[in-house]
Amino acid sequence: MPAAPSPPEPGPPAEPGLGFAAAQAGDAELLSRHVAGDRDAFGELFRRHRGRLWAVAVRTLANPDDAAEALQDAMIKAYQAAGSFKGNSAVTTWLHRIVVNACLDRIRAAGRRPTVPLSEDDRTVSDRGDPGDSDLKLRVRRALAELPFDQRAVLVYIDMLGYPVEEVAAILKVRAGTVKSRASRGRRRLAAALPELDPAAAPVTDGGGNPGRRRGVEPGRPPGPGSIREEGGRR
Repeated sequence: MPAAPSPPEPGPPAEPGLGFAAAQAGDAELLSRHVAGDRDAFGELFRRHRGRLWAVAVRTLANPDDAAEALQDAMIKAYQAAGSFKGNSAVTTWLHRIVVNACLDRIRAAGRRPTVPLSEDDRTVSDRGDPGDSDLKLRVRRALAELPFDQRAVLVYIDMLGYPVEEVAAILKVRAGTVKSRASRGRRRLAAALPELDPAAAPVTDGGGNPGRRRGVEPGRPPGPGSIREEGGRR
């Protein structure tokens, strides 16, 4: 069996595709080509979606090394199990489901919740960023890592990456109502861990000393990591 694609690093430039025809092929066609013996089709499929798959793995596991290994495991499984794909969902949904399951397997194998290492990117404030924003993002990631996996996964998809509830439900194979309830519970726990994000935690003024409303916070909804949308998320 050809070697599975290597796990990506965040934000690398994409490799050249398979040419114009392959670049225009749909995901299902690429998967069919792979099953039929095309040695390059799966690599093109992975190249096409690796950014989002990596974002899910690294935000869910909160550790780049663990995320790289989980993504590698997931892509090997997808490579080997492509013939069992029935077409009952989108190929992207199928790939995301395999990645989420690989992340959960790693958490179960470790027997603990992941920790969030302080990377060089976290230690060094970007020239484009605000130091307060960088610190807040790190604390959100740490608080997110303390959530149960089911709540963490839906918040990563919905609030950080901008996926609609119905698509998350398809990926996780649960009802849309279950996704909403998990998101609600996760947001409440994050609001308790990060009270500065809770609009009810401190008075807000309009700049002139008069009561105001915090921008970007939906009344009655505990803010979650969606207040800090990650790069690469849907818009």
